[in-house]
Amino acid sequence: MSNTKPGDLENVRSGNEASPSSSKPVQLPPDAPLELLIHDFAPEILIAVASDPRLTEDLALALLQRRDLPREALEQLHKHKGVSGLRKVRFAMVTHPHAPRHVSVPAIRHLYAFELIQVSLLPTVPADVKRAAEDLVLTRLAGVSSGERFTMAKRSSGRVAAALLFDKEERVLNAALGNPQMTEAWIVKALKTGTGTELLAPAVCRHAKWPHRIEIKLALLASKHIPFARVVQFAAELPLRSLRDVLRQTNLAPNVREYIKKVLETRSK
Repeated sequence: MSNTKPGDLENVRSGNEASPSSSKPVQLPPDAPLELLIHDFAPEILIAVASDPRLTEDLALALLQRRDLPREALEQLHKHKGVSGLRKVRFAMVTHPHAPRHVSVPAIRHLYAFELIQVSLLPTVPADVKRAAEDLVLTRLAGVSSGERFTMAKRSSGRVAAALLFDKEERVLNAALGNPQMTEAWIVKALKTGTGTELLAPAVCRHAKWPHRIEIKLALLASKHIPFARVVQFAAELPLRSLRDVLRQTNLAPNVREYIKKVLETRSK
């Protein structure tokens, strides 16, 4: 049990408040109750707690639950040799809304793939930190197992799911197509790459949602891997102006080009 008296801690606060311009950090008494001080209102006390060598994982995590934690305290936690390398603490630091970039960006390099996925989806994480997390996931995809890629395809950000549209396993790319973060723009961009879409184009055609979008129909018509039955269907459904736009594309398969020309002639009459 701590022998620190409430008056001792009040003296620490009072001394600090008396000289707010001082750059000297607060020195906590050796027996200061950290379990109480993590709830203190003074930023100087929180910074001192974050640098205290007695800090444990549980206390660090409790400290990181505070949304008002000053960035200086996060910097001290990042430097703390006892807790900064702990996985839960590192993740909590990265996802804290006040985490400085020079703390969060280097720390994400040590996170697991699914932790990086979580970082990229949290609304409180800055956009550049999310993108750095996505970049790391994308560089690791080659070494990720089939089951992990399948889970990622279902739960990742739109950018990561879009990369999995080129997966060699149909179940993975189908999971990516069903990802809540997937957008029409990502699918159109993937289809327009041309390479690696042998499975993608037919899968998009079979999907319950995506083949009904005009921009996706146009991208599919330009794909060499679209089933011809879908060419017939889309040519009948699309407006004449859209079909004329399709003919302006240079990468159309010859049979698709000839068919669309005939449809245009017939429908123009």
